[in-house]
Amino acid sequence: METLGFADIVGPIMVGPSSSHTAGALRIARMARSLLAAAPARAEFTLYGSFAHTQSGHGTDKALVAGLLGLAPDDLGVRDSFERAHAAGLAFSFACDREAGVEHPNTVDARIVDAEGGVLEVRGVSVGGGAAVVTRIDGIDVNVTGEHTSVVVRQRDETGVLAHIAGCFSDCAVNIATTRMYRTRRGSDAFTVMELDGPVPAEAKAAIERHPAVRDVRIVPADGPAGQPAGGTDARAGAAGGTAGAAEQAEERFAACDFASGAELLDRCAEQGTGLAGAFLAREQALAALDGRTCDALPYADRALAVMRASATEPLREPAPSMGGLIGGEARDVRRSREQGPAVVDGLAGAAMEYALAVLETNASMGRIVAAPTAGSAGVVPGVLLALEQERGLDAAALRRGLLAAGAVGYLIARNATVSGAEGGCQAEIGAAAAMAAAAAVEMAGGTPAQALDAAANALSSLMGLVCDPVGGLVEVPCQKRNATAAATALVSAQIALAGVGNLVGFDETVAAMDAVGRTLPFELRESALGGIAAAPSACAWCAAHA
Repeated sequence: METLGFADIVGPIMVGPSSSHTAGALRIARMARSLLAAAPARAEFTLYGSFAHTQSGHGTDKALVAGLLGLAPDDLGVRDSFERAHAAGLAFSFACDREAGVEHPNTVDARIVDAEGGVLEVRGVSVGGGAAVVTRIDGIDVNVTGEHTSVVVRQRDETGVLAHIAGCFSDCAVNIATTRMYRTRRGSDAFTVMELDGPVPAEAKAAIERHPAVRDVRIVPADGPAGQPAGGTDARAGAAGGTAGAAEQAEERFAACDFASGAELLDRCAEQGTGLAGAFLAREQALAALDGRTCDALPYADRALAVMRASATEPLREPAPSMGGLIGGEARDVRRSREQGPAVVDGLAGAAMEYALAVLETNASMGRIVAAPTAGSAGVVPGVLLALEQERGLDAAALRRGLLAAGAVGYLIARNATVSGAEGGCQAEIGAAAAMAAAAAVEMAGGTPAQALDAAANALSSLMGLVCDPVGGLVEVPCQKRNATAAATALVSAQIALAGVGNLVGFDETVAAMDAVGRTLPFELRESALGGIAAAPSACAWCAAHA
């Protein structure tokens, strides 16, 4: 969590409707594809926990198939993955196990047969915000995140194999970030998983495979949160000059810019004489230097804002039907109603409401959105930012500052609590998004860093305890209207903070309280579609009629 970056929080850029259940599931399958010796020919998926209860409603099934086909999270072809799979000769099936106990609610097992007859069995977990981890390969527990390029070596557990692998990378001047060997018992089959700071040279892979105890070598490319390879070279042996001193300098710079709490963030702002956006950008630059890559935070912000703008405006011109048919056209109806009057909500709050509603329509129709911090809460931040741009005449630089400030707050919530509805309820998604948007609004209005965190705490506390209860497992009802309400909550929270009204309970304690509340919520109220509004008679009747 400490190395989460801007695009991990304001991202991924993805096809809806759920960051955990769509983008995260897709990344699991993409990593599994990388572990195959040949193209996949047949796949059997078993879904557990929240995955099992929502499945088609969140597009998890389409995402898993899309990942096996090698599609990126933001590829609109995810919507047609079944048809693409049939055309490619990939057979697939799904089973749901709602009774088995699993450690994480977003868990899937996959048994994949490749074109050469090889069989691979993997378990993957979607951990929130589009991130995923492969936790088991062929019965052996592992930990493959895809955050760095990972080399997975299947081997016999013999003395000297690990040294041989490390030597092959050393000979090719490739720096190893982490190393871990996994086995069931001494002398049995094992996996060595190494995360690298750069790509894997073909000669290194070939050299590793020459050892008699090595059965095969698979490469899982670094897969950034926006669905693009993370790339980059080794800062410790390349970009930073190739010396131990340069590596230490990069690490010291990151340590000086990093922050693990709101209190530390305020310290960084004071040290640097900047706002939340400036402090988070400095951290991004230091993190990029540590990873040996050029910081692309500002270009990424522009790309994210462009996607946000399209997702917030296209449904106002031409509404698209949602996957489940529960929503579609609401944003345009609200705009027409406000234009024709009388309007109860107008101006800034009215615009934010419309844009937030529209983004959720794009999301629910499997359009392209920016998870901020999740797909289910993707309307709040763009709703507030685009409304401020429209009503206050703000420029592109102000929007970037707002987005970076939002990222700083979302990073702290993700690091110290959760942004996953399956783990912490809707408060972790909508609440986090409202906190991010409130801080962004203060930053864009010229408020102080302390006021920005006060606004974030105001918004988070106002939505604390909110359960995740999507009707029919669809990110439609009550999700869409909650996004609009949260956008208004963010604006109110920002105005209170800008007035200098402080909080009895500060930002860090509020995040901790939200985390504690989320842990006490029963499974039925955490994205299972089994409680709350989802269990109301009208909702159940609709589900029965559309089963």
